[in-house]
Amino acid sequence: MRTRARGATVYKQGNLFKGAKAQYAIGPLPGRVLSMLSKMMQPKRILEIGTFTGYATICLAEGLAEDGIIHTIEVNHELEEMLKKHFSLTDVEKKIRVHFGPAEHVIATLSTEMFDIVFIDADKKNNLLYFELIFDNVRSGGLIIIDNVLWKGKVYGDEKDADTESFRKLNDRIAVDTRVEKLILPVRDGILIIRKK
Repeated sequence: MRTRARGATVYKQGNLFKGAKAQYAIGPLPGRVLSMLSKMMQPKRILEIGTFTGYATICLAEGLAEDGIIHTIEVNHELEEMLKKHFSLTDVEKKIRVHFGPAEHVIATLSTEMFDIVFIDADKKNNLLYFELIFDNVRSGGLIIIDNVLWKGKVYGDEKDADTESFRKLNDRIAVDTRVEKLILPVRDGILIIRKK
């Protein structure tokens, strides 16, 4: 008989962080940060851009209000069966809505939603685009959380690759945005927490 695990504790049973693409999954510590922020906010609506294994999805879902929903966007349809399996092992499965396709297209279909939390952890070159696309759909006092903003410390070095430059541009843009309050937590690869005024 299969039992359901509470939230992200199911991931203690698996090997989700092994293999060639393990570097793309958030680790347990950032996952606990997301869970704690969500529990503090008790959101009714969350948007996640970039699902991958679904670990962050489940962490965020742990803090949802009783009638809350998390919409999560994944571009890779090949992950569908894996995600169904992971979510089915938890007690938050019914609160998760998975959307497959390019993020900018899916975001357009959610234009009538207002979000309490948005978590951005997808293709790095488009982080700023996603921030701009979803900004008006985040309520006052809501959070926009962006992962990997320290980019292995490269943002402070001389590297000129596209991803590093995109993070520099993002960080510089958010730093001077007077519509928000912001801070970077030096957890793992850096988590940027943005609060909309």
